[in-house]
Amino acid sequence: MAIVGRDRETAALDRLLKAPEADFLIIYGRRRVGKTFLIREHFKKHLAFELTGLIDTSLTDQLARFHKILVAKMRRKSLPVPKSWMEAFDQLRDFLDSLPKNRKHVIFLDELPWLASPRSKFLPALDHFWNTYLSRHKQFLLVGCGSAASWMISKILNNKGGLHNRVTARIRLEPFSLAETEAYFKARRVKLTRYEILTLSMACGGIPHYLKQVQRGESASQSIERLCFTTGGLLREEFPRLYHSLFDGAERHLEIVRLLAAKPQGLTRADLTSSYSSGGGLTRLLTELTEAGFVSATLPFEKRKKDTLYRLCDEYSIFYLRWIEARRLQAGDNFTKIITTPSWRAWSGYALESLAKRHFPQILRGLGIRDVASYESSWIHRPDETWPDGAQVDLLIDRADQSINLMEIKFSQAPFIITKAYAETLRNRLQTFQEVTRTRKNTFVSFLTTHGVKENKYSRELVHQQVTIDVLFES
Repeated sequence: MAIVGRDRETAALDRLLKAPEADFLIIYGRRRVGKTFLIREHFKKHLAFELTGLIDTSLTDQLARFHKILVAKMRRKSLPVPKSWMEAFDQLRDFLDSLPKNRKHVIFLDELPWLASPRSKFLPALDHFWNTYLSRHKQFLLVGCGSAASWMISKILNNKGGLHNRVTARIRLEPFSLAETEAYFKARRVKLTRYEILTLSMACGGIPHYLKQVQRGESASQSIERLCFTTGGLLREEFPRLYHSLFDGAERHLEIVRLLAAKPQGLTRADLTSSYSSGGGLTRLLTELTEAGFVSATLPFEKRKKDTLYRLCDEYSIFYLRWIEARRLQAGDNFTKIITTPSWRAWSGYALESLAKRHFPQILRGLGIRDVASYESSWIHRPDETWPDGAQVDLLIDRADQSINLMEIKFSQAPFIITKAYAETLRNRLQTFQEVTRTRKNTFVSFLTTHGVKENKYSRELVHQQVTIDVLFES
């Protein structure tokens, strides 16, 4: 299957192919996001050598695998099995010397964390190979790939030894956007409405390998039930495997993820410090979870850095902890029944908020403020003596043109209706925000909904702007 989406990434790869010098590219991202497929498919005409690390394998077996691949490339049965990575890269150098010098050649080392096992001396050998040979020849592009984001960052990108500042390009491969998800289903001839694509995305995010499991002729609810709730379903037991495959000591990461899942509005570092029971290293763990795309960090409106709110933003993790782990389907029960319950309707609003924040540029475009410098923020006021009414805004757009959008995000199966009671809530929220913050900026109440806001006297009074989920599907 040809590459779908990934326009920004493929443009970056094309620039590297045209570069007049050698480059060292690092590509990382969570498990099953499509890193290996992207490199293999885009560079298939330039791939000179590819080696994939083997998990939990001895140095001897890794080198034997390297030897087998290189022998097949060189067609030399007499080539000895290398005894070290330094010797292995010397052999690879001899092979690369035989290649034409008038075109780019890609050397792809996949699953670097598995290749660089303790005491393997892989990284010093790679550093020597790059510095003394590859970097001096403009026809070479070295690509290193790995799913363990924390390892890739600490051992390669932030390496303090020989690899320090050696990487010339980096790509963190993100899950598909909604536009890419829609294009992916179209390419696979899977027919789903945008409402159903949104429902699927709230359950499994934009991970290509998960989306690949969706079958033609199934509704979103049928796919979710099969993947998440039936015995043997791919996503039923994926959660612990996912984190343990990405992080060393993943139980500490999972504790933070569970704490954040219980507080959709987010937690500050101080909140986490008081709740986290696994000891030190909180800063490193938050950095690793953020770099891997599971956690987002947002500075609340007019607050300082210490007030940064950390939120769980990975759709699959959010869905798993709320619906798969917490509620195993019983005999006679099914997911189609779940999505008719009030608890699902309440939760789906939170899930849509998470997706909306991942598509912030599309929202700006939909509101007609793409060219205005704007910042994603949030705001919460806890009741006090001066302002006894609490209030919260989960998506606040702070704009450079002296304006603010307070976004209301609503997931529903029909046009959203502003009732008399909800209208009063909106009025109180707007008034509390203006009084507590004492902002002099113009404040607009804006809506993002699945099917629009139904027109009535309350919508005409309170809704300044509205967009539907269609804006999230723009590329």
